[in-house]
Amino acid sequence: MNDQYSKAPMLDLFVFETNQLLEQLEHIILDSEKSGGLESFIDEVFRIMHTIKGSAAMMLFDDISSLAHSAEDVFFYLREVKPAEVNYSELADLILNVVDYIKGEVAQVENGGSPVTDCSELNELIRAFLSALKASGPGTDDRAGSAAKSPAECQYYIGPRRSPGGDGKSVYEALVYFDEDCGMENIRAFTLAHELSQIAADIDYSPADILENDSTAESIRREGFKIVFASENTLETIQAFFDKAMFLKEVRINPVNRAEPVKPKDKKTISLDGPVPNAAPPCGPAADTRPPAAEQKGEQRGEKRSFISVDVAKMDMLMDLVGELVIAEAMVTQNPELQGLPLDKFFKSARQLTKITGELQDIVMSIRMVPLAATFHKMNRIVRDMVRKLNKQAELEIIGDETEVDKNIIEHISDPLMHLIRNAVDHGIESPEERAAKGKPAAGKIRLEAKNAGGDVWILVQDDGGGLNREKILKKALERGLITREDSSLTDKQVYSFILQPGFSTKDTVTEFSGRGVGMDVVAKNIEKVGGTISVDSVEGSGTTMSVRIPLTLAIVEGMTVKVGQAVYTIPIVAIKESFRLKEQNLIKDTDGNEMIMIRGQCYPVLRLSERFRSQGAVTDLYEGIMIMVETDGKSLCLFADALLGQQQVVVKALPRYIKKTKDIAGCTLLGDGSVSLILDVAGLVRT
Repeated sequence: MNDQYSKAPMLDLFVFETNQLLEQLEHIILDSEKSGGLESFIDEVFRIMHTIKGSAAMMLFDDISSLAHSAEDVFFYLREVKPAEVNYSELADLILNVVDYIKGEVAQVENGGSPVTDCSELNELIRAFLSALKASGPGTDDRAGSAAKSPAECQYYIGPRRSPGGDGKSVYEALVYFDEDCGMENIRAFTLAHELSQIAADIDYSPADILENDSTAESIRREGFKIVFASENTLETIQAFFDKAMFLKEVRINPVNRAEPVKPKDKKTISLDGPVPNAAPPCGPAADTRPPAAEQKGEQRGEKRSFISVDVAKMDMLMDLVGELVIAEAMVTQNPELQGLPLDKFFKSARQLTKITGELQDIVMSIRMVPLAATFHKMNRIVRDMVRKLNKQAELEIIGDETEVDKNIIEHISDPLMHLIRNAVDHGIESPEERAAKGKPAAGKIRLEAKNAGGDVWILVQDDGGGLNREKILKKALERGLITREDSSLTDKQVYSFILQPGFSTKDTVTEFSGRGVGMDVVAKNIEKVGGTISVDSVEGSGTTMSVRIPLTLAIVEGMTVKVGQAVYTIPIVAIKESFRLKEQNLIKDTDGNEMIMIRGQCYPVLRLSERFRSQGAVTDLYEGIMIMVETDGKSLCLFADALLGQQQVVVKALPRYIKKTKDIAGCTLLGDGSVSLILDVAGLVRT
């Protein structure tokens, strides 16, 4: 990487903050289109662009800074002049293009490169929009027809050296110190002062030239940022404001007439000090209305929560260590050498160790859990862009976005979800004319829903479009040799599952979005990589539902250990329907000699695990062993093993590279006695 970009950890902070601001900006634009326009969001967009401009300039990313500056100029003009006629739809498209450009450049920086894409064309489009805006006519407020004020005259830019007080307001003085190595202290100080203007007036601050002079960042870092302001709000309200501010290490707030300041309580956290007991308040008679000290302490503890950002790699390492701890605890408490020994105190201590280990595991798991909200709301942009390009109308309804899933799984399902949403718009939703002819509303509805189901999460992508055509899919399947003849015994679900096959497409023409037969098979493979499944349901003329089932986490699963000869295998509990001893009347054979089991009128194939994995010394008599019925993606299979050994949580370990090509094995785990157990890939076994 070029030396001028080697500014870690400031670089990491820039990437993190800019990505957050861009996501926020994208949500604002999409929400504004649903609510009728950008008019009510002008201040928010201006603030975001101003922050990105400043931070990019500090990092010497001139193209990003220049583009953000151009966008900032547009919203500055809109704020100050309030022109009567604005094409907010065109402006929304421009700002979304800005978001896409900056996202791409930030991704380059995050991957160790430098922003190199030319933004001059986009910059010219924004400047042309502003020029057209200025030429379109006067504004709607009392400043109509006048040019916009300079930034120093604008209300957004807080003018220094005012004399606070008056109008019955109380005057306060705040001294602020930012976190070490947070960077861009002058811009953070300006943002803080601007946000303070929501609850205060007559704001004066020092240093005064924080916007014009970048060197003030160093003086703020050393000496702090001093703000004097007047406010009608109570001290508790002002304290709450600073309590919510980001990157503050220390804050002292005092009334101007206070006898002496109070030292901060904790250098590592935000410290807010109100009036000391028996000190005269800013206005009115001296009185101490604060609760007792013990009550204050509990109140402060209850109303403040602190957050910290942690590197995901460290979380992965912590998860691995907890997994090793779970294994070590099982090896100690289930050691075969302890069998039959009268060790009451040991087993009491072992139970306590098991309890603590389980709680630790639950906490670490909860830290890794991330809501699906961020992933789900990205789909709003997909739907917006596609309906415009395809001249369709569609609304995206999101349900259950607070559902939490392991972060590693979310990273794997983001692309498959994006493809499912694109398919729903392109394949599912009809044109407004077609929908009107069918008596449907012109705007189609796409529903994206998540819900918990035991140890799994279900994600449903449902549309009210035209649905799938069974005959058309069967014809394609015959052409591709997926079936040898048109088999009427195939269920609808089995027929619809053909669209998950490689190269399968129901589109007659190739478009920008589909028709090449590439996509759904990749979706299915990516979901299977994280131990999930996908199924398709459809009613022709009414719509299609894609159901994706994924585990909560990949690290630790509930498993049933089974004995097969001298080997021990683990079957994920979520795949097991039931286990039973075989009765003679239930066993049948087909014309090819394959063993089948008839249960409750349904016929299920039998797979002997000893034959599949060539285990020595296994039970061969089907009436002596145990049958385990497993199910995945609506298909069932009976696995034959010697015996069930018990249910337990197992830590999933990746297979060594030299045996990674082994089919039907999802991983391995260590058991309490130190032996290795292979974890079966139920989906692979069912396909076999």
